[in-house]
Amino acid sequence: MDAIELTPEHPVPQLGEWAETAEREGFDTAFVSHHYNNRDEFVALAEMARATDRIRLGPGVVNPAETHPVTLASRMATLDELAGGRGVFGVGPGDAATLSNLGLDPERPLRLVLETMQVARELWNGERVDHDGTFEAVDAGLNYEAGSIPVYVGAQGPHMTRMAAKYADGLLYNGSHPRDLAWAAERVAEGLDERPTGRGDFDFAAYASVSVADEEATAREAARPPVAFIAGSAPEPVLERHGLDVERAARVGEHVAAGAFTEAFEAVSEEMIDAFSVAGTPETVAERVAALLETADSLVVGSPLGPEPGEAIGLAREALRLARR
Repeated sequence: MDAIELTPEHPVPQLGEWAETAEREGFDTAFVSHHYNNRDEFVALAEMARATDRIRLGPGVVNPAETHPVTLASRMATLDELAGGRGVFGVGPGDAATLSNLGLDPERPLRLVLETMQVARELWNGERVDHDGTFEAVDAGLNYEAGSIPVYVGAQGPHMTRMAAKYADGLLYNGSHPRDLAWAAERVAEGLDERPTGRGDFDFAAYASVSVADEEATAREAARPPVAFIAGSAPEPVLERHGLDVERAARVGEHVAAGAFTEAFEAVSEEMIDAFSVAGTPETVAERVAALLETADSLVVGSPLGPEPGEAIGLAREALRLARR
């Protein structure tokens, strides 16, 4: 999978145009990120489906803490129908910094994601569902036909990563550094050892935050916003793995949660940019991506792409071609 992430901080028609560009450049999958303070990802995905013919489309990732899992399953099935079977369901525990704005703090995020995936598959298979776990459903079902949709779990921690390898079709691992990918590969191997027979192939995708531009410094500056969200919610073991200042990362997270984004972005250190993004010229990005693909099966070119997203789509594709050589 050569995938791209588009963020609905931009207007929906613009995302449709960029999805068309990504398809023309040769990307095979496009994900749309989800945060309550951006535009709705499923509306954006519907526009992207209208604008494209071949590229697979899905949320990257939606979380079931905000929206009932049965409703999410129906929205995903609707997108898949609209896109002619090109849907990919990206689901994960959500961003802690923004979930706190909604007064949400799921007690069992792993169980919630797993149960969401299992119930969604039952609904898409035409079954009626009774469920009593991290959420409830009583005789729930879809009154229209839905097909089989691949499920990718967004993860960063050890338990969610293992669970994805055991039960999902793929993993969207939130990592941009070979050190993190090597650690995640060990967790993936543990999950695959327990994967049920007949579950099918598994795709380990590095969901990297990529910023690419003709000028190195410009690309690195554009990486600050996504790095702030990643660093601000990164578990302490991840910060320690990169020798990052835990207290500084906590301050970044506090700024994000408070909506003080300028302060959050300014608090991001150069070391955080190195740890949590792939930023630079196409040649620099290609070198880093090649290192990631020594471990991962696939790559998602995550936001921000670069200071000029429309131009960065082509530059990112160039970097991927160089990396795969």
